[in-house]
Amino acid sequence: MQVNRPQSIPGVDTVTQHVFDQGHLVGAYARQLFPGGIGVPHDDFMGNIHATRRLLAGRRPLFEAGILSGRTYSRVDILNPVDERAWEIIEIKSSTSVKDVHIEDLAFQKYCCEKAGLAIEGCRLGYINRQYVKNGPIDPQQFFVLEDVSALVEERGRHMEERVLELLELISGNTCPDTAIGEHCLGPYECGLRAECWDFLPENSIFDLRGGKTAQFSLYKQGIVCITDIPDHVPLSRQQQIQKECVTTGAAHVEKEEIRVFLDKLRYPLHYLDFETMAPAIPVYDGMRPYQDLPFQFSLHIVEHAEAEPVHHSFLAEGREDPRPQILRKLQALLGSDGSIIAYSAGFEEAVLRELTQAFPEYAHWMEGILSRLIDLLLPFSSFHYYNASQGDTASLKKVLAAVTGKGYDDLGIGDGMDASVAYAKIAYGDATEGENARVRADLLEYCKRDTEAMVWLVQELRRLSG
Repeated sequence: MQVNRPQSIPGVDTVTQHVFDQGHLVGAYARQLFPGGIGVPHDDFMGNIHATRRLLAGRRPLFEAGILSGRTYSRVDILNPVDERAWEIIEIKSSTSVKDVHIEDLAFQKYCCEKAGLAIEGCRLGYINRQYVKNGPIDPQQFFVLEDVSALVEERGRHMEERVLELLELISGNTCPDTAIGEHCLGPYECGLRAECWDFLPENSIFDLRGGKTAQFSLYKQGIVCITDIPDHVPLSRQQQIQKECVTTGAAHVEKEEIRVFLDKLRYPLHYLDFETMAPAIPVYDGMRPYQDLPFQFSLHIVEHAEAEPVHHSFLAEGREDPRPQILRKLQALLGSDGSIIAYSAGFEEAVLRELTQAFPEYAHWMEGILSRLIDLLLPFSSFHYYNASQGDTASLKKVLAAVTGKGYDDLGIGDGMDASVAYAKIAYGDATEGENARVRADLLEYCKRDTEAMVWLVQELRRLSG
C-alpha cells in the first residue's frame, strides 16, 4: 500500500512525530561516541547515496549513510570502519533493550550493504541505559549500551534473500493481497491502516471482549465476530460473562453492595488528584533517569463535606526550572493531614509521588501519610462492580466517564495525556510562539481539570447508583 497507494497511508500525528524527534535527539548524542565521524547529508535521496559512495573511501565513521543496491535501500545510523577493509553497522534505538524488530532491521541493513559490495564484519545495537542518572551534561559513554548482536543478525539474515524477493514480487503485483486481519496488525507496531482494515467489525465485536488479543483472535478464527455470538459452551470469566449479558440486554451491570463498600472507604475532606507528566528519553534535570516520569502539572478538586461544592486548585509549570520542588510545596499546603486522596488508576499517582520523595527526601515523612490516604477510583470499574457495554474492553477514565455520566472530553483543545505531554514539551523546551504558549497553557489547564472533575462526577454518580 505504501508503494502503490501512498495517499491511503495516514499522516504522522503529533505524538508519533514527537517520538521521532526524541529518536533524532538520541541519535545526535550517539554520534558523540564516534569522534571524527561525518554526517552524510540526507535531505536529497540520491544526493545522500552519491555522497555515501564518495565518503566510503575516507574510512571514517559515517552517520546516515545511504546504501542502494538494485531495488533494495537502507540508511545506516552509523557505518563504522573496523580495519582497512571491513565495516560494522551500528543501529541506534531509543529503546532500553534489544528487541526482535531491531534484529530484523539490522539484518536487512546488512543485506543491503553486502549487496552493495561492502564487507560487514559485525553489527551492534546501541540503546539507552535505563539506569543512567543525569549529573551535569549527558555522558554518551554512560548513557548508551552498545551490544554486539552479530550472531543474532547472522541467524536472522539467512533467508533474507528469499524474503526480499517475495516482498519485491508482492509490491510489483497488480492487486493488493486479500489478507485477513490478525495479530500482525498490531505488532511489532500498530499498522497505520488498521482503522481501514478493521472498519467492517460491528459494535461490541469480539475485540471488545476482556481477556487480551490472543483470546479475542482465538474466538475470531472460530468465526465468532460479535460478543453476542459467543456460544454458551465457551467458558467465560466472570467479567466476560458480565460483558456478554450487558451487550445482550443493553442494560448496565451494577453491584450496589460492592459499590457501597467502596464508597464507605472515602473520608472527608475528599481530595481528587491527577498529575500530568512527560517521560523524556534524555533526562532533563540532574538526578533523573531516562524515561522517568517528570510531573509538570496537577489538578486538585477538594470537597470538604457531603454538602460542599468542589473547590478547584491547579499548578502548571512555567519556564525551564525544575517544577518538582514547587509541586511538592503546593501539594503539602493543599492536601492537609486528613481525608482521602482519590486518583484514577492510583498506581500512577503513587509512583509519581514516590519518585518525588526519592528526589527530595526531606518530604519522606510527610509522604508516608499522603500515600496511606490514597484510594483508587478505578477499583469499582476494573472489578466490574459497574460495567456498561459502551466501555468495550477498557475501564479507562474517558470510557467510564462517558458510560456513567454521558460527559466527555470532546469539547477540549487537548483530549488525552500523551497529547498533553507533547504540548507541554513544545512550549517548555521547544520553539512555541507567545500565542501558542498562551493557548496551550489554557488547554492544558482545562484538560487536567477535566480529569479531576470527572472523578468528582463519578463518585456522585456511584452514590446515586448504590442508593
